[in-house]
Amino acid sequence: MASPSPWPGKVVALLRAGNPAAAIAQIKVAPGVRELKALEKALPAAGLAGKWRDVDVAITESLQALSAPRLHRSP
Repeated sequence: MASPSPWPGKVVALLRAGNPAAAIAQIKVAPGVRELKALEKALPAAGLAGKWRDVDVAITESLQALSAPRLHRSP
């Protein structure tokens, strides 16, 4: 079984520090869907769910982009 990624904790730390712009930048370059889903679970646990609308939108958009089928693959 894979160990949990430290990435969601780092994004939560950015939000706790009051830096939603840096958190959004990290969300846009998220390593994968698994990490984004872990971040979605971590936000309510940290009491940060719904605090920044832009962060919620960035998570939703990134999940949609990473979950969508690719039109082509690079060689």
